Amino acid sequence: MPSFDVVSEVELQEVRNAVDQANREIGTRFDFKGVKANFALQGGEIELQAEQEFQLGQMMDILRQKLVKRGVDIACMEIGDPRANLNTASQTVVVRQGIDSLLAKRMVKDIKAGKLKVQAQIQGDQLRVIGKKRDDLQQVITMLKAGGYGLPLQFTNFRD
Repeated sequence: MPSFDVVSEVELQEVRNAVDQANREIGTRFDFKGVKANFALQGGEIELQAEQEFQLGQMMDILRQKLVKRGVDIACMEIGDPRANLNTASQTVVVRQGIDSLLAKRMVKDIKAGKLKVQAQIQGDQLRVIGKKRDDLQQVITMLKAGGYGLPLQFTNFRD
């Protein structure tokens, strides 16, 4: 039976490269001369640190620009609220990987509401869709792309 997997994956090496490029750009930009500002990547989190809160907005724009140039979908970013002290400001950006269970349940519900002859199963942080006809699976892909789930979705492991 034809099947495919719905996943939401981000290439962490490309994220690391984008963070390194953003750090280099901050070092050369005129408006950041003499300012202690940097990006730090730890696991799936990017920590932005600057002296003032408005600089975090500029840093976020630089980060988005570098991620887009590296081919990383910025919809995977979960941006935290800025935290400001007397002399520093910081902000955390989480790079989301996988499909969480609530979103997967919503996707399964939407697939069942489409009245197509397919079955959807939640398997960890991905979703497997199985059907008898390839056309039904392609309709599911189209429906999920138009669903607006707030995550970049990839469709992998398509088997006939």
